[in-house]
This record gives sequence, C-alpha cells and structure tokens, in this order.
Amino acid sequence: MLRANNITLSYGNVPVLAGASVSVEAGQFVSLVGPSGSGKSSLLRAIMGLQETTAGTIETSGLKQTDIGILFQDDALLPWRTALENVALGLRLRGDDPRHALEQAEVWLERLGLTGLCGRFPRELSGGQRKRVALAQVLALRPRLLLMDEPFASLDAIVRARVTQDVVDLVEGERIGVLLVTHDLEEAIALSDVVYLLSNGPRAHIASHYSIPIPRPRNLVKARSHPAFAPLYERLWSDLSEVVDGPRRLGVAA
Repeated sequence: MLRANNITLSYGNVPVLAGASVSVEAGQFVSLVGPSGSGKSSLLRAIMGLQETTAGTIETSGLKQTDIGILFQDDALLPWRTALENVALGLRLRGDDPRHALEQAEVWLERLGLTGLCGRFPRELSGGQRKRVALAQVLALRPRLLLMDEPFASLDAIVRARVTQDVVDLVEGERIGVLLVTHDLEEAIALSDVVYLLSNGPRAHIASHYSIPIPRPRNLVKARSHPAFAPLYERLWSDLSEVVDGPRRLGVAA
C-alpha cells in the first residue's frame, strides 16, 4: 500500500534523513519511533507530500489523494461549525450531496460514541470528544491509508486509551493501513504490527524494525499482558537508548 524508499531530505543545508525506508501493507498498523530530532515527523510530512525530498521515492500503489487520511496532534476543527458540520465538511468538499454528507457524518459520530453531541461546537466539547470528531471527519471519507502524527499526545491516559482502542477497532474492521508517529514505546507496541526505529539525527536512517506477534483483534489493555510485550518493550527501550547515548547505557552490552 505504501512504500517510502531511501528517503533523504534536508532543511536548507541541515541534513535530516539519509536513506530512510518504511512500508505499510493494507490492514497493517505501523509505528515510527525514535529520539527527538530524528526526523519522524519530517518523514511523515514527506509521505503526505508536505515536505520536499532530495532523494528517494514514495509509492502509494495507485491510491488517490482522497484515499489518504491525515490526523495531526491538533484537531483543526472549525470553531464556527458544529461537530456534525465539521465531519460533513470533508464529504461536501469531495462533492457529496449535502444531505448525504450530513447523514454520513451522523453515522460516524454515532460510531465513535458521540450520539447526542452533533449540534455542539468544538468549544463545547472535551479534548477527547474533539479528537473523536476529528477522527470521524477523517474516517467518514473512508481512507485506505491513515497517516497520524502524535494524534493522542494531548489526551489524558483514560481518554487516550479509549480513543486509541476506537482507532484499532476501526482499522481492523475497515482494513485500513496506518502509519503512526509516536514517542510512546508502549503505545507503539500495543497498537502495531510493525515498529520502525529511526536512528539519531542528523542524517537519520532506519536503525531497526520489529514485528509484533500479538494477535488481532487486539485489546490494548490485554495486549500489555501478552507474553511478548515486556521482552519487546525491553528490547526496543535498549535499542533506543543505544541510538541516543551509545551502547553502554543501562548496562546494555555493545
């Protein structure tokens, strides 16, 4: 579904990435982790077409722009539109009949547990509710590929767990491919089928990748008690520490 091959990019004369490659298959959840400044968001922005690359190729297997959904940390809802109108907006911009757009918006708000909140404005919603509205806005367009940059970082633990479980359920049900940028190693393991680790910058590359053998359908609470979870977390933490500080941190052998 997505192939980013040997991506190299710079900001002016400052190199950021040097030959980073990631892939996402249909129905696969992939996370990208790494130290601050390693170029995680830059790589995602390049895949989104928001950042120019100096080398490499990005292939999306014939996906149209409307097949790709994007969810940032900020919800970007229009404050003068209700939740229902915000969700319907993308459908209307795509050319859907206004009545059909509102009907579909209502379906997705209900699907994400927001029944009864259709007429509220963003200022009248909690952070978790706004995040669900933003997610409904993206999913109403039925994307085949979903790109997310730290979308849950501003939520408290319980709301974050509920919203991320919503995403997992929808991804599994709709067979959406996902590429997520996150700093949270536990979140990356619990959510993903594959985790990529970027090296330290500048000139970051993919230092390693990890297959997550936790079966689906996946419950994010139970996933943390799976026998593979703790060893994977320790390995990923050790490798991240080595990337940041060298091979001797926390007693990790070279």
